[in-house]
Amino acid sequence: MTITDRLIAPDATGEEIALGYTAAVLGALTAGLLAWDASLSPVVTVVVALVGFDLFGGAVVNATASAKQWYHRSGRSSRHHLGFVAAHIQPFVLALMVPGFGWWTASAIYAIVFLAAVAVVLSPRRIRTPVAFAGAVFGVAVTSVLLEVPGFLLWFGPVLLIKLLLAHLLPQPDPLVLPQR
Repeated sequence: MTITDRLIAPDATGEEIALGYTAAVLGALTAGLLAWDASLSPVVTVVVALVGFDLFGGAVVNATASAKQWYHRSGRSSRHHLGFVAAHIQPFVLALMVPGFGWWTASAIYAIVFLAAVAVVLSPRRIRTPVAFAGAVFGVAVTSVLLEVPGFLLWFGPVLLIKLLLAHLLPQPDPLVLPQR
């Protein structure tokens, strides 16, 4: 398995690969420049840039047909999906490295994302999409307004929610079949 197979998906198309890497690089640049502009140390700036690479790139990659097919292939269960969500410990990495991004904020963001993910995977399939969107929009409100997040990291909670709830947890949609009149 190649690095692209791991970062994007096996059998990803050229367009999916280009989109994924472009979003990841632009995310790293955006996050890194915001951190640099906030006068953070070079080490912290690199950490924030790496988080940006993963989250911005992952939000785009997880929305591709190839990633949907890979992550929702036969034999994948709710446990696999929740394990993927649980493995996203970036809030705690930021709490460890970034001044002003506290452990309470990290714990709250992690809990919001994980509890919303549990709600999605426990929902009947027919309403998983609206449940995921409900978790995302309310999570964006909380992570953007109610938690103490440094201004240069205000993107973090919303992008994490998009990557995990909307892009990763939702399977490829079934073709829309409209009722006959």
